[in-house]
Amino acid sequence: MILLDLVDIILYFGYGMVIVAAFLAIAFPLWIASKNPKSLIQTGIGLGSILVLFLVAWLISSNEVYSSYAEFGVDESLSKFIGGMLNLVYILAGLAVFGIIYSEVSKSLKNG
Repeated sequence: MILLDLVDIILYFGYGMVIVAAFLAIAFPLWIASKNPKSLIQTGIGLGSILVLFLVAWLISSNEVYSSYAEFGVDESLSKFIGGMLNLVYILAGLAVFGIIYSEVSKSLKNG
């Protein structure tokens, strides 16, 4: 019984540490941004661009529900949301690959 109590204590300590880490992960950037409000503009532009990309990905996704999806409780709106998220991942991966190729080509052209 002492071993189970020790495991419970360690688990609760771990839960507490995760909660504290989540709080600090949210609080510290806000605290630092409050010292430099101009940095919030760049953050807002980044979040806004991701939101626009998700909107585009959501608009081109399908809301089709197959019978295999329906047995897991997936309806039309959830299917459209999942499709939008998958399309967003594809778009961001494509942009990342394009950025890597562009930076390598431009770097090789600059160095001759």
